[in-house]
Amino acid sequence: MKIATPVIIPRPDHTISRANISENAVKVLYRLKNAGYEAYLVGGGVRDLLLGREPKDFDIATNAHPEEVKKVFRNCRLIGRRFRLAHVHFGREIIEVATFRSMQEPGEEGDRETENGMLLRDNVYGTIEEDALRRDFTVNALYYNIEDFSVVDYTGGMADLEQGVLRLLGDPETRYREDPVRMLRAARFAAKLGFRINEACEAPIFELSDLLQSVPAARLFDEVLKLFMGGVALESFEKLRHYNLFGQLFPETEEALAHEEHEFPITFVTRGMQNTDTRVHEGKPVTPAFLFAVLLWEPVRQLADEFRLGGESPLQAMQQAGSEIVFRQAQRISLPKRFSIPMREIWNLQHRFEFRTGKRPHRLLAHPRFRAAYDFLLLRAESGEADQELADWWTRFQELEGDERNKMAKSPKGEGDGRRRRRRRRRKPKTKQPEAD
Repeated sequence: MKIATPVIIPRPDHTISRANISENAVKVLYRLKNAGYEAYLVGGGVRDLLLGREPKDFDIATNAHPEEVKKVFRNCRLIGRRFRLAHVHFGREIIEVATFRSMQEPGEEGDRETENGMLLRDNVYGTIEEDALRRDFTVNALYYNIEDFSVVDYTGGMADLEQGVLRLLGDPETRYREDPVRMLRAARFAAKLGFRINEACEAPIFELSDLLQSVPAARLFDEVLKLFMGGVALESFEKLRHYNLFGQLFPETEEALAHEEHEFPITFVTRGMQNTDTRVHEGKPVTPAFLFAVLLWEPVRQLADEFRLGGESPLQAMQQAGSEIVFRQAQRISLPKRFSIPMREIWNLQHRFEFRTGKRPHRLLAHPRFRAAYDFLLLRAESGEADQELADWWTRFQELEGDERNKMAKSPKGEGDGRRRRRRRRRKPKTKQPEAD
């Protein structure tokens, strides 16, 4: 690819201010500059600042090699296998510093390996011009220069930013084959920024979506969290389904969605995504366990129904179904135990909400996973998959205390558990013995 002459946007002509950049990122930029190196803020941080958004993190690009960066910063650690990176630590904040990457082809000087068109390793260092053309989208290839506070644009990213367009650098099919995750990134940025994907970059996604099957399951787990836990879960879900990407990530769920009845289960999934977005926007915690519980619930529920028809108890059926679906899903996306275990607990607790008399509701209320399971029940009720009266009962039960709560657990209205009660056997009347003559 031909290296273009950059467009320099001087400080008066853009909206980036050092006041909106992390104080620690500014420190890194200036210390690299004062040590004699080039230093630029780059990527999503620059993009978001130009859009008036608050960046999630700040990445820096430099001509200093990782070992040279480490000499400048005592609080620096080198990480990465595919591409060596420097992490500069300031308490909990980490500023990532990357050396400019090269455009060299395989076989030239450097450390670069590919397999079936997918880039596996790349430790070839280059210039800022080459680094810009190696990035994925033009809007992510804008550089903020701490030397004169200008924005440097080698790829037409500023124009695409103004027009709301996502455009890949290079041939789209080649770039997707190099790294299939770029298709997920395209969908995520389109959802996050409200941008449209350039037609030439959009068309190959429909045909190449199955390339995601070659991506390591652990990496896809990280990408799914970025897709669904950034405040645009619903939009991301819709984009993924539109581009036939969702089925590559969650094949069992996609199969269930394809056979929905009366708008369920798609209503349940969309409400789950809306719930996640609401919590993110309100600053409330969001756990991957709940997110995956929502995404996998329908295939689990259907399989549990099959096991129940085969004679298993509701709890046994749910436990077996949960184990089977988690195993299948882990072939595509890894599910760490710290999330899969609470996820399965959320599922297993659902049938216990049916038992509303005696000590059972009190024990369930004290369960450490009660709140997540209760929120899950509310979603099921909102989507029409569970009885709204059941959800309302549990809402009231939590609000009461002491004797009032005990009364609810004794009330005939709480007899919604459908349990078969043992019929007391009548004793046969004793036969009167005849009196002796």
